[in-house]
Amino acid sequence: MRLPSLFRRTPFRLTLLFLALFAAAASAILAYVYVASAQEAQAQAEADVRGELQILTGVYDSRGLDALNMALIDRTLTRSAYVYQLIEKDGTWGTGSLNMSPFDAAPGAEEWATFTLNDTDPDGRLIRPQVRAVQVRLSGGEALIVGQSLGDTEAYLGRLTQALWMAMGMVLLLGLGGGLLISRNLEGSMGRLNAVVGAVQDGDLKARVVVRGSGDELDELGAGLNRMLDRLETSMASIRHAGDAIAHDLRSPLTRMRAKLEVALIDAESGRIDGADALQVALDEADTLLKTFNTVLAIARLQAAAGRVPDAAVFDAADLAADMAELYEPAAEDKGLDFSAEIERGLMIEGARPFLAQALANVIDNAIKYTPVGGAVMLRARRRSSGEIEFSVTDTGPGVPEEDRGRVIERFVRLDNSRTEAGSGLGLSLVGAVMEAHMGRIQLDEGPGAYGGSGPGLRVALVLPPASEG
Repeated sequence: MRLPSLFRRTPFRLTLLFLALFAAAASAILAYVYVASAQEAQAQAEADVRGELQILTGVYDSRGLDALNMALIDRTLTRSAYVYQLIEKDGTWGTGSLNMSPFDAAPGAEEWATFTLNDTDPDGRLIRPQVRAVQVRLSGGEALIVGQSLGDTEAYLGRLTQALWMAMGMVLLLGLGGGLLISRNLEGSMGRLNAVVGAVQDGDLKARVVVRGSGDELDELGAGLNRMLDRLETSMASIRHAGDAIAHDLRSPLTRMRAKLEVALIDAESGRIDGADALQVALDEADTLLKTFNTVLAIARLQAAAGRVPDAAVFDAADLAADMAELYEPAAEDKGLDFSAEIERGLMIEGARPFLAQALANVIDNAIKYTPVGGAVMLRARRRSSGEIEFSVTDTGPGVPEEDRGRVIERFVRLDNSRTEAGSGLGLSLVGAVMEAHMGRIQLDEGPGAYGGSGPGLRVALVLPPASEG
């Protein structure tokens, strides 16, 4: 099936979301610039007014009221950016350019106010600038108002506002462009994912997502999908191969079973024998078939466990190795093989002992089965320098060619030189599944060489992580 339609609607939604977030962030920045600029302009105006007030109060304190009046007259006639007003002690208005007080009450300490001033520019046009003013009480009882027109500041803020609106327009355009670019990239990536999913749905298990190498989440998704498809393709190929191998390897025991049953039936009808021996052989063949299918089921269960081994416990691998040596030493001696064991103590591992015992038994059984009379088999259990725990079984049999060592752990794979021995080709496959479930691995190497011309030998190592402390 195709990816849900939500993914096809996502690019448009993502564009709107990106644009909204981008515009909100830009608006916050631009608003901060405006407010900070306005506050800075007002603070500068207040500093200028304080400086002018300090000059005038200095004139009053040093030279008296008349000198202050003359200074106010001079400043008023020059039409500077400042406004002045002197209020006498009795409340009458003296020298200045104001016709009303912007302050509601008589001055006590310093008091600030912002108000609109009706004025005219040099061309005689009416203007209404904002004024930031302060009122103070002089030492003689008079009141003095000094203010500064904010006309230049307002013009600056007006230009700033215009620039900010233009910047906002550019921000929206850039946000829209960025959102469209991101959405198109996302739509393209999702389209490629959709195409791969559709191809797999149509039966093309070799379809893969092209990973761009950007390292983003979409690349991670694509890489994960590719790994899943690799495993799916491998599983499907394994299933097809297993079906062919089952048909090939089970055909002989089924044929033998049918032949024995026919012989038993004929002999029973002729009265020569009761057919018990033939029936026993048929039962043995049926047991072999059941064992094969049980092994396949065990492998499937281990692979389905995905690293969660059932009934796992911590135990000493040395005890398991000792038990296996005791069990298989008589069988090796019966075949005329020299069996030996080297086992270190204190090899703590965590896992399901029955599964590990079955895996080790399969390896030892193969070594005894394929080693000629007069050869040798050695079982070792030790700790590697890396800290890993290793079981190894070394024999002097015919060995496995290096190019075939990767295949022999696959299901139902049997080399030509092993076709003469009974078996289903599932022994090492089960061992590999047990190792994978226990986060371990199986390694096949050449053995120690021939004893009496037996063969190059084979060394099979089962490597497991040590049990975690505590």
